[in-house]
Amino acid sequence: MSQVADIVEKESKKSQEIQSSPSTNGSTAENFYEDHQQRKVAEAAAVVPEKPKSAYVFVGLLCLLVAFGGFVFGWDTGTISGFVNMSDYKRRFGQKHHDGTYYLSDVRTGLIVSIFNIGCAIGGLALGRLADTVGRKKGLMIVMLVYIVGIVIQIASIKSWVQYFIGRIVSGLAVGAVSVICPMFIAETSPKAIRGTLVSCYQLMITAGIFVGYCTTYGTKSHYEGSEQWRIPLGLSFAWALFMISGMVFMPESPRFLIEKGDMEGAKKSIAKVNKVSPEHPFVNDEVDLIYTSIEKERQAGQASWGELFTGKPKIFYRVFLGVMLQSLQQLTGNNYFFYYGTTIFNSVGLDDPFVTSIILGVVNFGSTFVALIIVDRMGRRTLLMTGSLCMSVCLVIFASVGVKPLYPHGYDGETSKSAGYAMLVFTCLFIFFFAITWAPGVFVVVSETYPLRIRSKGMAVATAANWLWGFLISFFTPFITKAIRFNYGYVFFGCCLFSFFFVWACIPETKGLSLEDVDEIYVNFTPGTAFMSKKYKNAHAKTLEDEVADSA
Repeated sequence: MSQVADIVEKESKKSQEIQSSPSTNGSTAENFYEDHQQRKVAEAAAVVPEKPKSAYVFVGLLCLLVAFGGFVFGWDTGTISGFVNMSDYKRRFGQKHHDGTYYLSDVRTGLIVSIFNIGCAIGGLALGRLADTVGRKKGLMIVMLVYIVGIVIQIASIKSWVQYFIGRIVSGLAVGAVSVICPMFIAETSPKAIRGTLVSCYQLMITAGIFVGYCTTYGTKSHYEGSEQWRIPLGLSFAWALFMISGMVFMPESPRFLIEKGDMEGAKKSIAKVNKVSPEHPFVNDEVDLIYTSIEKERQAGQASWGELFTGKPKIFYRVFLGVMLQSLQQLTGNNYFFYYGTTIFNSVGLDDPFVTSIILGVVNFGSTFVALIIVDRMGRRTLLMTGSLCMSVCLVIFASVGVKPLYPHGYDGETSKSAGYAMLVFTCLFIFFFAITWAPGVFVVVSETYPLRIRSKGMAVATAANWLWGFLISFFTPFITKAIRFNYGYVFFGCCLFSFFFVWACIPETKGLSLEDVDEIYVNFTPGTAFMSKKYKNAHAKTLEDEVADSA
């Protein structure tokens, strides 16, 4: 209680200082804005029980079990890029050349790889609703059973590529739901002290799944000649699904869901478990009251209609537009060009074993994500994204330039230059590094902070659907485009990355450390397309806070 008293005393002094300062004093307003978030942290610290970080190891492990849903998504990305280059896979699901060799046509390759994204888009919108009907825990268990059904359909395929195609749609339905439920579940369950890190672990698990998938397909391709090449990696998918279902048994249900259903005692037990306190602790009651108040506020406001995405205020349509553009541009950076078709790309540059190259890319992607966990909350959102755009642009233009000319010193029909191929590999690794620490986590952070609570689920659903749609288009059309223009394709992504820099510079205001109410206040005073004048809006918001304190004093 002494901490609370200290904060109250400090706030009182701060209010007196604000009142005694001229209302036009920009530096005072700016200082107030700078301290605003620090005071919020202090207030939270006065209520949350003081526990060492080690006390959260248990709940951290529980949330990692939920984040493991990202591993399932990454696993598919890492394995399918290897499957389409395996001899037995081509023999079963491909066509035959006149010389008797088997191949997968560009159409078939594009459909098999990309249809997963369509399944994800549908699953996120449809099965993602299970989180609100049966709960986060049971919802994840159910979608993992759907995932198992999809894997069974694929692994049972003998010669019909259409059967395998249908299996990928079914498993995509489950992964799309996982991409909605997992981050939500972690955010609603994890302690405030480590919430940001635990939510970011979902992205870490995606990169881990890609890396392990690359390693597994390399091992099976090297040691087997038959269907074991691709059926063993598919069989391991059962283990990941069963592991996640088992983990959910130990995970407490989301307290928000329990309170929505009227189970106050269950919510108290859930909060107490993740914060390592007894259910009778004052902090638990405070958290329950806070969540209950928030839920009641939502109920009084009523269910937001889809039309409010166009007519809502402040500037809801513009904010939905920002989310859609950011999610689209994340795909248009070209990351999946390397992840889905890594083995195919580096087979064409003449490297000895393109599967090894894919493992290298997986290591870079996985390791870089640890850097992202450190910097994503330290750099401003705008700075993070713009820096990533510029760095990725440089890597892509060099990658494409080397691939267009130096790679083929004797023409497209002659031998490729291995030194040029290795140079392309280096800049591919640099590109993945910059993507993994900037646009990979940054887009999800910005989008999650952009929408007010009332339309958040619908806004994020639309933005995420745009991400899956572009994922489908890129993965489907890449075989055709690369066949037609070869490594000139890199210039396309270079142009998109360059555009993304100016888009963020002009359109995305800084939202680091702001609450949803603060973000609304920023957009009240925001003129679309003038985000580069963000200091103007920062000072305007600081003036609003100053007036609020002066009025309440």
